[in-house]
Amino acid sequence: MKILSSSIILYFLGVSVVYLIMFAVSFWAIIRHQLRARFATPQEILKARITPPVSVLLPAYNEEKGVVDSVLSLRKLSYPEFEIIVINDGSKDKTMAALTERFKLRKTKRIYHKMLPSKDVRGIYRSAEVANLVVIDKENGGKADALNAGINFSTYPLICSLDADSILENEALLRVIHPFMEAYVETAATGGIVRAVNGCRVRQGEISDASLSKRWLVRFQIVEYLRAFLSGRLGWSKMNALLIISGAFGIFKKEAVLEAGGYRTDTVGEDMELVVRLHQLLSKKKQRYRFHFMPDPVCWTEVPESWRVLSRQRNRWQRGLSESLAAHIGMLFNPRHGWIGLVAMPYFIFVEALSPLVEAFGYAVFLAGALTGTINWESFGIFFSLAILIGILLSLLAILIEEVSMERYPKLLDLGRLIATGILENFGYRQALAFIRTRALWDLARGSKNWGDMERRGMAKA
Repeated sequence: MKILSSSIILYFLGVSVVYLIMFAVSFWAIIRHQLRARFATPQEILKARITPPVSVLLPAYNEEKGVVDSVLSLRKLSYPEFEIIVINDGSKDKTMAALTERFKLRKTKRIYHKMLPSKDVRGIYRSAEVANLVVIDKENGGKADALNAGINFSTYPLICSLDADSILENEALLRVIHPFMEAYVETAATGGIVRAVNGCRVRQGEISDASLSKRWLVRFQIVEYLRAFLSGRLGWSKMNALLIISGAFGIFKKEAVLEAGGYRTDTVGEDMELVVRLHQLLSKKKQRYRFHFMPDPVCWTEVPESWRVLSRQRNRWQRGLSESLAAHIGMLFNPRHGWIGLVAMPYFIFVEALSPLVEAFGYAVFLAGALTGTINWESFGIFFSLAILIGILLSLLAILIEEVSMERYPKLLDLGRLIATGILENFGYRQALAFIRTRALWDLARGSKNWGDMERRGMAKA
């Protein structure tokens, strides 16, 4: 028992050191980004003649409550040239009716090249009100299948994938496109930050009041997102070892996506799997490339407000992460893939994929020791203190980065609530997620492919 307890403590010490290193890299990266942003403002990018056109893909399945607001937000984007392609993936609710009524859709004929396989298209619609809006009505095939169908209809060299319950800030596309402006040939993809829209007021597709939700479960996720994006992906981006670009907001070079074969439909983590596959493809070709995470292009999206829906979402995320890593296990410790093989893959396998299992196992071991009277209370105290204190530190550091750089929650009361949330999430919320993610690994071992329905409450109207 003592050896087992010591091993768990050593594991958490190692993970904590890695987290702190990632924060240091991220903090340095955000400072550099802020300095460089002064010389490449969104207004300058908007006026530039070389700004590449973008096809924005919006897959929608049972999204009647939020899809209209999402399209309205896209319609108002500050960007020289882009098209909006909504893919209705066989919705069973009134998603198609809501789009038809609000944007005066009319069925049309259009010739397209089926470059990627997808389920049958039932109809193609144009808007009499929005010139750059196309709606594809197709048989249900899942999000990956819908994105592939959208790519088939896209006309521009860059594709932007969004969730149908997402709202982009007015300048988000201009900010996220910046790496392509600096080095178009080398840039393979870019991603922006995702924030919770719950608690915010939405008016005609725009955030009119960015406020924190009154629900603690939502607040926990807000801090969690800040930690994941600002002290995680920012650091990996700096090392060009970014393995995840959120499916809620990312831009890809269409040529590379087609060469890779599009999105895989046999995994629940199609966004991460595509990024890892692109890394593998481009590094094998010995081609210079980069994946970027940009901290200031903001995408607001609805997060779960109940434990039932949250557990489905995190179960799916954990299975998607594990499937993506397993599918490309040959990259692990492979020097041919540089930082990806030697650093990123080991981290995501032994920390991101396995840490919930180790954490849940650690609690189980100490609980068993308490019940049998063989517990080493000193070891338990060290384990629990490490788990709590490091969690609090990382959350507060992420909030610090947010306040130094983005400041999307300017109210002093909201800042106080964020700090309180960063402390309280470590007493129950994080432990519950560890067990949810551990259950996901068990479901994966059983071969579960269940997506899990995400119930939407809709966005609060101003």
